[in-house]
Amino acid sequence: MSSTDKEYEQKMQSTIQGMIDAEQKALRKRRRQSEEAEACECKDGMFPSSRSDETDLTTRRKFLAGAAAVGASAMTSSAARAAVPAGSIDYPVQDDPTKVQGRLTSDDDGYGSRSQFEDAIRTRFPTATRESSWTMTPLDDSSGIITPSGLHFERHHGGIPNINPATHSLILHGMVNGAKKYSMEDLKRFPSVSRFHFIECSGNGLTEWRQPTLKTVQGTHGLTSTSEWTGVPLSTLLREVGVQDGAAWILAEGADAAVMTRSVPLDKAWDDAMVVYAQNGEALRPEQGYPLRLLLPGFEGNTHIKWLRRLEISDKPFMTREETSKYTDLLQGGKARQFSFTMEAKSVITFPSGEMKLPGSGFYEVSGLAWSGRGRVKRVEVSADGGNTWQLAELQNPVMPVCHTRFRFPWQWDGKPAVLQSRCQDETGYVQPTIKELVQARGLDGGKYGSIYHLNGIQSWAVAANGEVSNVHQY
Repeated sequence: MSSTDKEYEQKMQSTIQGMIDAEQKALRKRRRQSEEAEACECKDGMFPSSRSDETDLTTRRKFLAGAAAVGASAMTSSAARAAVPAGSIDYPVQDDPTKVQGRLTSDDDGYGSRSQFEDAIRTRFPTATRESSWTMTPLDDSSGIITPSGLHFERHHGGIPNINPATHSLILHGMVNGAKKYSMEDLKRFPSVSRFHFIECSGNGLTEWRQPTLKTVQGTHGLTSTSEWTGVPLSTLLREVGVQDGAAWILAEGADAAVMTRSVPLDKAWDDAMVVYAQNGEALRPEQGYPLRLLLPGFEGNTHIKWLRRLEISDKPFMTREETSKYTDLLQGGKARQFSFTMEAKSVITFPSGEMKLPGSGFYEVSGLAWSGRGRVKRVEVSADGGNTWQLAELQNPVMPVCHTRFRFPWQWDGKPAVLQSRCQDETGYVQPTIKELVQARGLDGGKYGSIYHLNGIQSWAVAANGEVSNVHQY
């Protein structure tokens, strides 16, 4: 093994171990916060409790409730906010809400907050620096298909810039008839469109190629989220500037410290690409590219350039760092695939999933998400015996192209060990493969843990006789 290979392997080993440690930390926190939940025949409270390192949340809430009763101002104090999960305020709980007045309107400073009893958060991978890092969406806590803006996964390469939209602009130049510079006000004057699309990091599941590594669906699949995106079709801007004959690629550039750049085929730009300024009914969050980002439905997340400031049209790709030394797929024998943009059909069961515990045998509704960068999900099948037999799941409406689709399947568990899997087929006929089939096609030459990008293999969850659910490989 060469020194370069050893260095790469050591780096990957450190990366994987860091993700394992981060997940363990998040699980310990989750177990502490779920201590008040009783075992039930529903999805709530199905995480095993850890009584060894508990804190008395009930006592703490009573104390804060008493303090809050002194005055309304105490209700929104920083101490009250810090004592509960992110995005919520610790309000007093009435013994009988029908006998007393509720809290005052706009007591949440006018923006709104979630219930203090909801604790779903993104978990961050502990990279050496927080400027270049990522967070994962808690898919196990998701309902429907839309990811709340505050829980949408993140991937940053140079931190999150703070940009004043009044001074931000987008420049289109290169092989055009007339270069143009657009302010945010200019862009918002164009006819807008709103579309629902998922974004998925091509590194989603990078730990799972060779063996099951992370425990939860947030760890194995949390680098994907769906939002409603609002903005201007890129084709509208291309018509404005006039694209010259022979043009074939666009370089998209961000205004972050990494000056993130990716080459994008011009055909994609004409097809369904958008420059977006809103997400889920409000302005983009800063971590999602405020005030402007590129949206390329179905393409790997790295190409959806955030804080978009420049588009240069050319007759060839620009061969940037992010498409040469990074975001290429190393294959068996040493060759690499480049510009492997499309995220293939994929699905995962989110309930029940890793680290949950079913309270006993009986009826459960298995649920999960399916998606494809090629178009609509056509069908999803579920297996309870590790892929030996498959049954059709129900797709929950709406089923939209290049968008998360919720599927459901009725399961009568007999209390015996089982292995749950899902596989999807999109409208092009592509069927989600097993991890084994992917490894046979691509090899494991990417390092000790195999490949890194574009893992869309079938996920397996083993349900033990005692109801505990764990991540396994089952072919």
